[in-house]
Amino acid sequence: MSREILIHVAESERRVAIVDNKRLDDFYIELDRYQSILANIYKGRVESILPSINGAFVNIGQERNGFLYLTDADHPHIEDFMNADKSLGAQRFIDKLLNRKPLEQKDAHGGAAVEKPAEVSQPAQGHRRNRRGGKQTALKVGQEVLVQVEKDPFAAKGARLTTHLSIPGRFVVYMPYDDHVGVSQKIENPQERQRLRDIIKEADFVKEGGFIVRTVSSGQTKEELINDARFVYDKWQKVLKLAREKSAPALIYKEGDIIWKVVRDFFRDDVNAIHVDSKVEYEKITKYIEALVDKKSLKKVHFYGGSTNIFDAHKVSNELERIYDQKVFLKTGAYIIIEPTEGLIVVDVNSGRYKTQASPEDAAFNVNIEAAPEIARQLRLRDLGGIIVIDFIDMSREDHKRKVLDVLRAELSKDTAKTEVNRISSLGLVEMTRERAGKTLESIKFAECPYCHGRGKVRID
Repeated sequence: MSREILIHVAESERRVAIVDNKRLDDFYIELDRYQSILANIYKGRVESILPSINGAFVNIGQERNGFLYLTDADHPHIEDFMNADKSLGAQRFIDKLLNRKPLEQKDAHGGAAVEKPAEVSQPAQGHRRNRRGGKQTALKVGQEVLVQVEKDPFAAKGARLTTHLSIPGRFVVYMPYDDHVGVSQKIENPQERQRLRDIIKEADFVKEGGFIVRTVSSGQTKEELINDARFVYDKWQKVLKLAREKSAPALIYKEGDIIWKVVRDFFRDDVNAIHVDSKVEYEKITKYIEALVDKKSLKKVHFYGGSTNIFDAHKVSNELERIYDQKVFLKTGAYIIIEPTEGLIVVDVNSGRYKTQASPEDAAFNVNIEAAPEIARQLRLRDLGGIIVIDFIDMSREDHKRKVLDVLRAELSKDTAKTEVNRISSLGLVEMTRERAGKTLESIKFAECPYCHGRGKVRID
């Protein structure tokens, strides 16, 4: 199995293609004219509160104010930290953020009385449920609050914000406000889950907060996991320092560029090589890998200095062009149509030029079973999210329906975005959702036609 990462750097954009067995598997693009603020941490100021929509608008220094659910504002006390006696230290700040008693208090005689911390919510799961039914936290207009962007601005809407901050590393995600160690559900082996949890609990340099162990941590050594935990914890200490020094609105922590994220999230043992056509970025990548991974892995990084485009040289240019097409053809002659609308994404499966001597039921199953993995792949390549409705060709046999869904879910499991798939309805439709955190690839690369205003049709009088 061959897995390679191709990086093309142009004057105003950077493109990353992940190729699996010489086939395009994933694609990312970063443009100078559009800079994502996803995962950035800001010190913001509450501008207005609207209980009717369960939200607050927070000024984070962007063109539009960000939106924060009131029931997601569990840690709004950053201004107390700013004004507090510095001798109290970060631990007291964390205690207040977590709404718990300090671990150590003086008793009436001046001695130390150790108390157990109060129970703390675990926002890795709970804070999303609380948005609809949890107890609201009282915010005040003008209050300063430390927030993180969990969705980029979209259309006329500002960024979606959260107070449940997290700092991602290669193997773990540090959550400064949560005393909890969780393990990715995709790691199914109970012994491995316990091993990973035990290793992270040994990170005694961490004085507060918790971790989520990522899927790629499975099989990693104790040294690698502890080093990664230390790396993200040190980052959080820098965030705290800046939060003390800066006045709202201010950027406190900036998520790395696309090159950094590729090394952090995709450079694994199964990657055979990274090819990059920029000497500057090549040197950056080698520094990242030396700091994050090890020197032995540097041999996998190659500078491409050929005269032809790096994507042409690796024969993925044609595939990259097709990810903008409305119609995607399959090998058998069948095809799928992908139509994004304002409210949802519609995917239609058609038999096209597919011919067979099989029965109509078997023919429909054959087309659907071929289309299912391609649909999941196209959603990933185009970064389409929100509500998605897939219109498969009608099948009557329940075992056929189950097999098509199994194939669809198996391919979706490769996706880093969260997905949820419902059963095939009586009309042959599959309703699913895919996490949408930023702009779609199409909206970044294309602008609405000023003549047809997005209709894509020419009127005949």
